[in-house]
Amino acid sequence: MRSDKVRYFTPRDEELAELLIGIGIKRNVSKVLVYLANTEEATSRDIERGTDLRQPEVSIAMRYLKECDWIDTRESKSESKGRPVKIYTLSRSITEIMDTLEKEKKKEARHQLDLIQKMRECISTQ
Repeated sequence: MRSDKVRYFTPRDEELAELLIGIGIKRNVSKVLVYLANTEEATSRDIERGTDLRQPEVSIAMRYLKECDWIDTRESKSESKGRPVKIYTLSRSITEIMDTLEKEKKKEARHQLDLIQKMRECISTQ
């Protein structure tokens, strides 16, 4: 399957990707997530062109998103001979994904605050 039109990043997309990067999501994952949130489906090649990422960066991001169960994959026969083309879509809404990220970040913050409290207790007992 070959896409007739490739969607390119807008300044708003860049801003959202930067916000995701700011909370600790890797750059390539952030860009792919934002790209897929704004298109119904895309091939790896569409994502590469639309996000200005290289093929290995897209592959690594896809692996991470698949592990998180945030994307669905299907195959479409290639126009030429060779491997079928993989088509990607988000398996959850971007809002659900943001909710998951928020829960994870709150859990991490609580854990770090607990560690700080334990350090304070250790210091005060010396």
